[in-house]
Amino acid sequence: MSTTTVERRELGRFLAVARQRFDKGEAPAEMFSPAVDAEWHKLLGTPGYTAFSVEHAGTVLGHREVKGFGPITWVAAYEEAYGALPEIWFTDAKGILDEAALARYRETGAVVAEWDCSPAGGDGDGDDEAAPATR
Repeated sequence: MSTTTVERRELGRFLAVARQRFDKGEAPAEMFSPAVDAEWHKLLGTPGYTAFSVEHAGTVLGHREVKGFGPITWVAAYEEAYGALPEIWFTDAKGILDEAALARYRETGAVVAEWDCSPAGGDGDGDDEAAPATR
């Protein structure tokens, strides 16, 4: 599977988990992977994004800039649906794997990371309440 295909698959999974969080009234999912986020930015604003988001999340989820650092709160929901997070989640936009972060995740099952965006729920315009900056 090509890297872009892996990134796109993981973006779809992320949007599905994000929608589940919105449906439960939980805070927006934190996008901590520069590699997956780069794929999201490639798709945003294209005619294909609406169909992609609806296919994976059942609705169009927007994108909002929001910075934070802390535990990534959606990992357990992802693992329940798809299994362990693959390496792409610990890879930067240049394709460099953060081996230490991946090893910590594999050892503890938890991810503590920095993020700079999250999905926007509601009508997808990004005007919904912002995610907390830290947890």
